[in-house]
Amino acid sequence: MTKNSILKKLRKFHKWPGIVITLFVILFSLSGIFMNHRDLISAIDINRSILPEEYSYQNWNKGAVKSVCLQGGDSALVYGNVGVWLTTDHFKTFQDWNAGFPNGTDNRKISKMLKTPEGKLFAGTYFGLYQYSFRQHQWKKIPLPVSEERITDMILKENEIMVQTRSFLMKSADGNSFQTIKLPAPEGYTGKASLFKTLWLLHSGEIWGSVGKLVVDLFGLAILIISLTGLMHFIFPRWLKRRREKKKDNAALVSARNTNLHWHNRLGWIFIPFLIFVTITGMFLRPPLLIAIANSMVSPIPGTVLSSPNPWYDKLRRILYDEQQHIFLFSTYDGIFFTDENFREPMRRLPGEPPVSVMGCNVFEKKGETTYLVGSFNGLFLWNPLSGQVFDYLSGNNYQAPEIAGPPVSKDMIDGWFADSSGNEFYFDYNQGVLPIRNNTEFGEMIDEIIQKSPISLWNLSLEVHTGRIFEPILGMFYLLYVPLAGICILVVLISGFFIWWMGYRKKSHQK
Repeated sequence: MTKNSILKKLRKFHKWPGIVITLFVILFSLSGIFMNHRDLISAIDINRSILPEEYSYQNWNKGAVKSVCLQGGDSALVYGNVGVWLTTDHFKTFQDWNAGFPNGTDNRKISKMLKTPEGKLFAGTYFGLYQYSFRQHQWKKIPLPVSEERITDMILKENEIMVQTRSFLMKSADGNSFQTIKLPAPEGYTGKASLFKTLWLLHSGEIWGSVGKLVVDLFGLAILIISLTGLMHFIFPRWLKRRREKKKDNAALVSARNTNLHWHNRLGWIFIPFLIFVTITGMFLRPPLLIAIANSMVSPIPGTVLSSPNPWYDKLRRILYDEQQHIFLFSTYDGIFFTDENFREPMRRLPGEPPVSVMGCNVFEKKGETTYLVGSFNGLFLWNPLSGQVFDYLSGNNYQAPEIAGPPVSKDMIDGWFADSSGNEFYFDYNQGVLPIRNNTEFGEMIDEIIQKSPISLWNLSLEVHTGRIFEPILGMFYLLYVPLAGICILVVLISGFFIWWMGYRKKSHQK
């Protein structure tokens, strides 16, 4: 096979997949850059009315409400991704209680609310801890002694408020001044990190902090420019042909074409190893390749955030204090652990824990003397660590772990739970919304005002685009193949493009 015939075949592999994938590469690039800077774009929202119907709120679904903070009588505060709303008539009407939060849906996403015996109200958000000022009728941000602001849970232990982020636990006696608690490492701790987490942080660049994210942003801009210049290279011949037919001067256009090709080639060969790396790591973050690495552990890369001396870096999800057992329980990325109330003993795993989605635990409550309620996108379970029994709380059936691992989520995607003042229980399903548990009590409809004031954040929309979920209304469950198939296509274009440059342009560029 001659060099020209090889180049001809390579150009076909480079040209047509490149044209097909250009739009998706643009979407990957822009959404990835946006996702890397959540704090900077937190004030930007997108109206849900311009998105597919699946993105509209119905019956408090899509994480609209995580739980309810009872205030006494028929009054309560519902909270979640829609912020905080007050009801004084048992969920019949609602009043906006979001004054004081910064603009933007992302800034008022509430993970947990807490009411102290003195009547103080606290709200944990993605961007910090807030206390409600009844005098000024608005939320006020409270400074914390750690740089990480994302609150995952809050509890009361006797007279102390305990606030948890994804990496730290803090306590305060007055709710104004907090001190960090050093959590003991888990028993048998080796310092290893999950391969999934490692690839996730490598893909975003976050593994090297802010500098790493900016570097990956540069890669995103590079492939964006490469895609656009590649598309222009496809358009130029037709453009030139039409101008020749009209007998117009093409000198300037030819110069523009050559400049366009020059930068297409140069950026391509400079960034190709990095773009291949980012593409492959991204492919492993979605099924089916995700399944192959889901349970793998690796040593942390030295000098990165994964080599942090904090054994709980980015792992803490929920916290519970058991007054009868005098222990703290933590639902973490690595499982459910417990330690003594003074944090002197190493963290230990509890036996026979229920399944918890990789996306984290959303419900963690004491339920009886020796049982706990555990809910995630894998379902809602009643768990007795002493006996090892696990029951499906919704069906009442004994839970049997499947022999072969199934999908990462179940049909019951539990996003929250609460019990009203009469003991009636409800759970919040991500898809179906609020549903009663063995009672006929109505929760109340999601009023138009809440829906209108709850657009989707640009960050969340970027996540939907980046993972391909935005295409689910069109592709159905086949959207799961969007990332791996797009990744394969991008790899074909990148590798074929490199060999075209190597065989056809490298010597020419060196001669110049």
